[in-house]
Amino acid sequence: MPATPRPSLLATRYGVAAVVGSDPAARSLEIYGEWAEHETDLLSGLLDEGNTVLEVGGDYAAHAMWMSPAVGATGQIHVVEPHRLRFQRLCANLALNGLDNVFAHPLWLGRDADATLAAAREPGSVRTATLDSLALDRLHLLKVNLPHALVDAIASGEATLRRHRPLIYARLSGLNESAGEIAAIKALGYRVWSHLPFLFNVDNHAGAEDNLFPGIVHQNVIAAPLEGRFDCTGRTEL
Repeated sequence: MPATPRPSLLATRYGVAAVVGSDPAARSLEIYGEWAEHETDLLSGLLDEGNTVLEVGGDYAAHAMWMSPAVGATGQIHVVEPHRLRFQRLCANLALNGLDNVFAHPLWLGRDADATLAAAREPGSVRTATLDSLALDRLHLLKVNLPHALVDAIASGEATLRRHRPLIYARLSGLNESAGEIAAIKALGYRVWSHLPFLFNVDNHAGAEDNLFPGIVHQNVIAAPLEGRFDCTGRTEL
C-alpha cells in the first residue's frame, strides 16, 4: 500500500494550517501561505464586528481563519463542508487556531446532494440539510466556495435569505451553470456584479515569485439586495 501522506503544518497569513492534498487551495497555502487572497481583499471592507457569515466549502479554513477575528467575539462564522475528509481537515485547522466563534457543519445544503455530486463527478454520499434548518438568528454574508452548491443552498434557504438579506459572494461553477446560478440569485431580489480575482497574488504572504496559476481566475459574483444602498462601483453588473 502507498504511504499515507502526512500533513504539512504551515504558517499561513492568518494562522497555522495542516494541509494534505494537491488541489489548488492546498498548493497555494503551501507555496504562498494564503489562498484566493484577492477574494479577501474585496470582502475585507464588507465585514464588521458582530457579523454572522455562512461559508459553504471549507478550503482548509483558509478564509475562516481571516473572518474569525474580523467578526470578533460577538460574531459567528458557520462553515458547511459536505466531504468527510475535507471536513476533518477544516476542523483540525479551526482547533489549531482556537477559533471558538467558528462552527463547522458536515452537511450539503440542499435536498439531493447525491445527485448533484454525481453530476459533478464528486464521490461519496453525504448528509443533507436545508439552509433554513440552521435557524441562524442573523446572517450578513453568504459565501459559497464549493462548485455546484450555490443553487441548492439558495433554494434550501429562501426564508433565511428573505428575512436577513445578506450579501452573497460566490464562485460560479462554470459556463454551463453560471447563467442559472446568477438567475437564482436575482430571483431573490438581488443585484449581481462580476468579480474575477486571479488565483496568484503578487504580494503573497510567502513572497514567492513563481506563479503556479498563470492567467487563472475565479469566476465569482458579489450580490446585494435591490432595496439596499450597496453598489459595487467599477465592476460589471450582470
